[in-house]
Amino acid sequence: MTLATLDLAAEVKNILGGLGVKAESYTGGTLAVRSPITGLEIGRLPEETAAGAAKAIDAAHAAFLEWRLVPAPKRGELIRLLGEELRAAKTALGRLVSIEVGKVTSEGLGEVQEMIDICDFAVGLSRQLYGLTIATERSEHRMMETWHPLGAIGIISAFNFPVAVWSWNAALAIVCGNSTVWKPSEKTPLTALATQAIFEKALARFVADGGKAPKNLSTVLIGGRDIGEVLVDHDKIPLVSATGSTAMGRAVGPRLASRFARSLLE
Repeated sequence: MTLATLDLAAEVKNILGGLGVKAESYTGGTLAVRSPITGLEIGRLPEETAAGAAKAIDAAHAAFLEWRLVPAPKRGELIRLLGEELRAAKTALGRLVSIEVGKVTSEGLGEVQEMIDICDFAVGLSRQLYGLTIATERSEHRMMETWHPLGAIGIISAFNFPVAVWSWNAALAIVCGNSTVWKPSEKTPLTALATQAIFEKALARFVADGGKAPKNLSTVLIGGRDIGEVLVDHDKIPLVSATGSTAMGRAVGPRLASRFARSLLE
């Protein structure tokens, strides 16, 4: 083990600690994380059980039932705060992406910038969730179109874009009144823990400013394929956005269709 390797492992620990990730969430577990830069271990995470994942999904559904009642512009305020927290953490999170994925620095920072950009977009969207008002054949009547949130949205992300893909889904889902349940790639769970910690900082600010938000609005499930299958098969997940291989898409799509759930496959 070289000095450079030791420094890299120490750097990961410092980044995670600085972002508010508790040490017990990335040490002492069964899921080993290795940086492509050195090939050596930079974390060892506890993995969720299938039963634990199902319980977490139930909790996310309960959070959705509360969050959908919050006015959309108020939901947008949470995402605005998330954008601010991402700006403050851009250097640290971008560096962690570089370490865990092996991307050059500009790519790691660029991925976090995409997260910031989608937050800006989603904040504007929170005041544009329009519905049509349509004339009917009945006098003095109008039909009004109203869009409703779906529920707890499942997100399965791949290793090569470990945080941007989450944000593209989560920022829009949360503004629209949904909760999210994220199963990151087992190759890049550290960036997921860091992102969740950043979200929780934004949520704490939102509540401190008088906002009302339930617990379990954003949930991260650490594990392998079996945890992804729980997410895909759970009847309280009405939509799964899954990014990965074509083989995964061929498996995920029919399983969701079999229970009339929706899919976004990339």
